[in-house]
Amino acid sequence: MYTWDLNPLYPDFKSSSFQDDCKKLFSLADQMLSYYDDEEAKRNQVEFLESLLKKLEDFSKLTSRIYGFINLNLSADTQNSDAKQEMVKMQALSSKFALLDNRFKNYIKELDNLEELLIKSPYLQEYRFLFEETKEELAHTMSAELEVLTSDLQKNGSSLWSQLQRHMTSMAEIEFRGKKLSLTEIRNLAYSNDAEERKEAYYKELEIYKNIEDAVAFALAGIKGEVNTLNKYRNYDSPLNEALFKSRLKKETLEALLEAMKESFPDFRKYLQHKAKLLGHKNGLPWYDLFAPMGKSEKKYSVLEAQSFILKQFGSFSSELRGLAEKAFQNNWIDYLPRKGKVGGAFCSNNQGIKESRILTNYGGDIGDIITLAHELGHAYHGEQIFKEAPLNGHYTMPVAETASTLCETIVKKAAYREAGTKEEKVHILETELQDSTQVIVDIYSRYLFEQAAFTAREKSIPTANDYNNLMLEAQKEAYGDGVDHEYLNSGMWINKSHYYRGGLSFYNFPYAFGLLFAKGIYAKYLEEGDAFVPKLNTLLRATGKMKVEDVATLVDIDLTDPTFWKAGLKTIASDIEEFIHLTSI
Repeated sequence: MYTWDLNPLYPDFKSSSFQDDCKKLFSLADQMLSYYDDEEAKRNQVEFLESLLKKLEDFSKLTSRIYGFINLNLSADTQNSDAKQEMVKMQALSSKFALLDNRFKNYIKELDNLEELLIKSPYLQEYRFLFEETKEELAHTMSAELEVLTSDLQKNGSSLWSQLQRHMTSMAEIEFRGKKLSLTEIRNLAYSNDAEERKEAYYKELEIYKNIEDAVAFALAGIKGEVNTLNKYRNYDSPLNEALFKSRLKKETLEALLEAMKESFPDFRKYLQHKAKLLGHKNGLPWYDLFAPMGKSEKKYSVLEAQSFILKQFGSFSSELRGLAEKAFQNNWIDYLPRKGKVGGAFCSNNQGIKESRILTNYGGDIGDIITLAHELGHAYHGEQIFKEAPLNGHYTMPVAETASTLCETIVKKAAYREAGTKEEKVHILETELQDSTQVIVDIYSRYLFEQAAFTAREKSIPTANDYNNLMLEAQKEAYGDGVDHEYLNSGMWINKSHYYRGGLSFYNFPYAFGLLFAKGIYAKYLEEGDAFVPKLNTLLRATGKMKVEDVATLVDIDLTDPTFWKAGLKTIASDIEEFIHLTSI
């Protein structure tokens, strides 16, 4: 029950079902490429376009199954040789993916009567947004030859650099109190009740980074350099503008969000300074005590207890949300525990091919681990809604990706706080939430600053590990200010965050802040409307694959370009900070 069941995808890599599907995928790719040259089929434009999209649906679902199986196996065991072999085989398809994408875009570009075709076909109308977005993407698309070449080169560029970072961080170990611990296990000790253990683990974490930083620095430089280069050829002004375009997000929305975040920093620094005093520190909170538990936090929750807790809290929101969690638990969708070779952190993978999700966590038994599990189940709930849509309308972007997950966090945290029986329990639950909010607002801002600086630095040189360490320290100082002790920062945070190491996905940081504050706004509306709001939420989640982010928000009467919306969410955190200070001062 502690590892996930991947059998609904495939029994194993050698199974006939997996091998046959791999052959089928290659064949489908060739069939679709040939279909674009079928002049007879193209005579009836409606039938041709309908047939083309149905082929793309089949191709998308099959791709989801095959790549999902490979990636899930590699995440659970980065040294899985069978998964590595299959990934190499599938890389031969990447150039065809690029060519298929290019052929589709250019076919849509040539249609001067698209609106007439949509009127004639209810099926095609389901994909209106897909067509509109495809036309916008043409402005950032290179020629077919260059797109294919880029795809081939990325197999030996950002793809391998990303694998190197995963390998180095997942395999790194260090001696700690008589036994070998992985980087993930060392980082989990930041939540220890033992102050000396937290501090010692902090130094060991920095030591691990020193052992692997040079190799990972080359990985980061390689990826950021690749993105900078491709941006010029794809007519993006900057990697940030590319991220905004891919996020379906206006720059005005991001600016409103960042403005509100910066204005809230004095509140967060007040919290950090108060916590520092409670722990006996004079110059702000040292990094090794950022996650120091407050209140009575000795209780460890078994996996079964975590499941029971989540089911109860989800049930207080809706039977549908609880039902999703029950399905995930009963059908073994989750890989829970940390181990050598398993990637750190947590994620949820929604698989259109089987209309199910799989979740990876590194569960340690704390209340924070339960909240993380609730977060990932929120992603699975989002997936359940998206699976009700047409298959090609399933792609939602980074900012809204964190909406359901953060909402589920909020449900669990608020309910747990209400049910707390003692002051010490309340302090612990409230402070755990403040830790998370600080990470999502303040630390995310530091990551945003770091990534901007990393892209700029890469334009001028190949930064060293020491360069990146300094950039990270400067970003942390700017975001945290005097809330933390500048003698005890964490210069290696760029090493373990996998979000920096994706060639096709830059700035995966601000979406977390977006998700937190957007979810708070949604939760406030739920409190106002009660059960009647749940269908509206489901409609919103389903729309995330076929609308711009700002349009999605209007479904629940939210204007994302208005800073006052974001500030309202941050005021609720400020209230939590005041309550924490009050509770711990009496």
